[in-house]
Amino acid sequence: MTNPTSITVPDGVPFIDMVREFDAPRAEVYRAYTEPALVTQWLGPHGYAMTITEYDVRSGGSWAFSHLDPDGNSWGFHGTFHSVDPNESIVQTFEFEGMPGHVSLESVRFEDLDGRTRVVAHAAYQSVEARDAMAAGGMEKGVREGYERLDALLAVTT
Repeated sequence: MTNPTSITVPDGVPFIDMVREFDAPRAEVYRAYTEPALVTQWLGPHGYAMTITEYDVRSGGSWAFSHLDPDGNSWGFHGTFHSVDPNESIVQTFEFEGMPGHVSLESVRFEDLDGRTRVVAHAAYQSVEARDAMAAGGMEKGVREGYERLDALLAVTT
């Protein structure tokens, strides 16, 4: 059974918070977030293919990828890794190319739960309106399905 994903979009503030536990050690969950060959296997909704054009996971490194949906539409994203603390946390910017200039700042913490891992993510947007547009654009579906895909990947890599 899949662990539940908590996604909170609080009223009046430009934040989205996500919490999810995984039945895998913290180092393996972190590795799935940082190795491009693994990222392409889980990040995004079911049925989408991912192409990574850049993924330099270090403080100051950049990332860029696109998703191809089943109808042939391409969705591009890019950002910068601002702080990377292996197995502990990642802070990065996130920009959807369909909404240029609407950059969010995201932090992800990897909490050790004695062989299991809790991922705690916080995204801060430039405005409540920008946050609402992201939430309305399928972000929740992508997160939930991506985490389901990550569960399946971790089941075979750990």
